[in-house]
Amino acid sequence: MSIKAYRNGVLILSTILVLILGACSNAESNDTNNENTNHENMNEENEINNESKGDKNHGDMEHSSSGEIPNGLKEAENPTYKIGSEVILKSDHMEGMNGAEATIVGAYDTTVYTVSYTPTTGGEKVTNHKWVIQEELKDTGDKTLKPGSDVTLEANHMEGMKGAKATIDSAKRTTVYVVDYIPTTGGEKVTNHKWVTESELSAK
Repeated sequence: MSIKAYRNGVLILSTILVLILGACSNAESNDTNNENTNHENMNEENEINNESKGDKNHGDMEHSSSGEIPNGLKEAENPTYKIGSEVILKSDHMEGMNGAEATIVGAYDTTVYTVSYTPTTGGEKVTNHKWVIQEELKDTGDKTLKPGSDVTLEANHMEGMKGAKATIDSAKRTTVYVVDYIPTTGGEKVTNHKWVTESELSAK
């Protein structure tokens, strides 16, 4: 074999090796890119799932729509807003409540309290919760309690509320109402929302 032919052979082999190595490198690069893309997609999916869980946990803190009325609670004899009246809500207990159109489904005379408590399920302390009525406090009779009094809640408006130890923040004697309303933010109708005071309502 001539030297020229030998050199040509070596050159061809070298070219083939370079092409093969280049192809391998590109394949590895594509695999790495695909792996990174998959991880990014997984991270995005996890973030979406976590947000959904957070929304669900938040939803657990919404007031219940149970129509159950505490024992001993007396209906108001002459309420400002009669049962069946159409009213406008001026309270912001829940998102979409303030400004919503509502219907009165119950009216009762009692003492209402704002309270602070730590949920029995754990979590942060809830302060100035509106409202808890006299009949939703354990073993307090019908005597109006003063701010600073320690009580046990029988109310079950929110998760972790019933059985919680609480402190009275404020107290007043008034008429409280149970209402049905459609949130201004949209969504399903809220039924039997407890409680709304007379000062939190206006005629439609």
